[in-house]
Amino acid sequence: MFNRYLNVAKSKLFWRRLFTVVFTSSSLLPNFGSQPAMAQVTEYCQLPSAAVQEKENLRLSALKGKQDAQTRYQNLLQKQAQELRECRTRTWPKIQAIWLRLYPCDVQPGTIDQIMDRIVNRGYNQVYLEVFSDGQVLLPARTNPTVWPAVIRTPGAENIDILATAIKKGRQRGLKVYAWMFTTNFGYTYAQRRDREDAIARNGKGQTSLYVVDNGSQLFIDPYNTQAKRDYYRLVQEILRRRPDGLLLDYVRYPRQAGSDSIATKVSDLWLFSPATQEALFKRAQNYKGLDLIRRFLSKGFVTGTDVTQVDKLYPQEGEPLWQGRILPPGQKSILSATDRQPLLQWELWQLAVAHAMQGILDFVNIASYPAKQQGIPTGVVFFSDGNQTVGQGYDSRLQPWDRFPATLEWHPMAYGTCGNVSCIVAQVQRVLSMAKPGTQIIPALAGKWGESVSNRPSLEAQMQALRKFAPQLKGVSHFAYSWQYPQSDNDRKFCRTR
Repeated sequence: MFNRYLNVAKSKLFWRRLFTVVFTSSSLLPNFGSQPAMAQVTEYCQLPSAAVQEKENLRLSALKGKQDAQTRYQNLLQKQAQELRECRTRTWPKIQAIWLRLYPCDVQPGTIDQIMDRIVNRGYNQVYLEVFSDGQVLLPARTNPTVWPAVIRTPGAENIDILATAIKKGRQRGLKVYAWMFTTNFGYTYAQRRDREDAIARNGKGQTSLYVVDNGSQLFIDPYNTQAKRDYYRLVQEILRRRPDGLLLDYVRYPRQAGSDSIATKVSDLWLFSPATQEALFKRAQNYKGLDLIRRFLSKGFVTGTDVTQVDKLYPQEGEPLWQGRILPPGQKSILSATDRQPLLQWELWQLAVAHAMQGILDFVNIASYPAKQQGIPTGVVFFSDGNQTVGQGYDSRLQPWDRFPATLEWHPMAYGTCGNVSCIVAQVQRVLSMAKPGTQIIPALAGKWGESVSNRPSLEAQMQALRKFAPQLKGVSHFAYSWQYPQSDNDRKFCRTR
C-alpha cells in the first residue's frame, strides 16, 4: 500500500499526492389540528415573537407545577416540532444546526428546556452538543468509566445524566442531537496521569503540545499509541450508550502552532518522537537499508552521502533502500554514487515522515468512528479547509489530511474566514466542494450572529445567502455557536446566575 506517492521526486509534489495510495492501516478495530405551518414560521423557519412568548410563558408556568400549563406546553412543543419538520423540508438549508456547550449550572430545573426552546425558535433542527472537550466528559460523575473527569462534579449532582436529558428534550422538540467530541486533543487532565506519558505526542524538540499552543490546555496524543486508542474507544462507546443522533469528531489533527512554527519544514517540527509513532514508522521499512536510513533521518533530520555509503556497506546483499511507497525493481542497485543518490533519498524520507504522521490521523478517525458505524449512527469530521496545504517547502503544522477522510462520513469544514465580507468564506467552501468525492455530505460550519456582523464576519443571513448557490451540493449548514446568539444567557449559565 501507499505505493506511488514518491515516484515524482524530481518535481514539486502537491500535498494530495502524498496519499494517492493510503498506508496499510494499523487500527485496533478487530479488538475492540392546527393552523397551516406556513403561518407559524418566518424566513429560515424561525418562529414569530408571539409564538416564542407564548411558549416561554407556558414553560415558566409549567415549571411552577401548574398541570394545565404543563399539558399545554407539551402539546405546543409537539406542534412546533411538526411545523419545523415541514418548514425545513421546503426551505434551504434542509439541515440548520447549532453548536452548544452545557455547564454544571444547567442541571437546574427548566434550563435545558429553555435552551432547546430557543434553538427551535431560531429554526434549527439539529444540535451539536459538546460532550468531550478540555479534558472533561459530559457523563454522570458517579458512573463515568473513562479516564477523564466529568464536567459536572457538583455535590449532589453525581448521578445526573445531563447528556441523556439533553438528547431526550431535544427530540421532544423535533431536534436531532449530535455528540460533538474533541478527538486527538485529550486535554490537560490526561497529561496529569503518570501512566499515560508514552501516549502523549512529542516533536523533535522534546516538546508536547502543552508548550506550543497558546492557552496551555491542549494536549495532543500520539495517534499510533495503543493505550490512547483504547481510552478514546471506550469514551466513544460510553457516549453512544445515550444513543445520540450522530457523532462529530473535532480536533482531528496535530497542534496548530504560531508564527514561523505554523509551517512544518523539518523532521523536528513533526510529532513523530513518541514510542508508538516511531515503532510504526520503522515498520514501514521493507529492508534493512531502508530501516537504517529511516533511523538516521529521524535522529538527525537528514542523511548524508556518508550515511548512504555506510548503509550500502552494512547490507551489501540488498539492493536499494526500501520502505512503503518506494517502488524499485527487486534487487536493483543504483549505478549512481552515494553522493548523487543522497538528495533524492533525503527528499523521499521527508515525504515518508510527513505521510506517516498524517496516516496516524486517518487511522485514529477510523477507530473513533467504528462504534458509531456498528450502530448505524452517522459520524462527521470537523476540519479547517486550509489544514492540509503545502506552504512553500513545508506543510501546514496541523497536518490535517481531510481530503482523505472517507466519503461515508459527513464533512464539516469550518468556514470561519474573516475578510469583512463573504468572499473568503465562499472560497473556503468551494475548496472543499472541489476536493470531495461525489455523494459526500458537506455541512459547512459558519461563525456569526443573526442580523449583525461580528468579528469581521457578515451576518449569518449574508453568509447563508452566499452559500445557497451551492445547493443541492450543500444540504446543510451549522452555526457557531449558541453562546454567540445568547451571550448574556451563556455567561449567566456559567455562574448559575438567574434572571
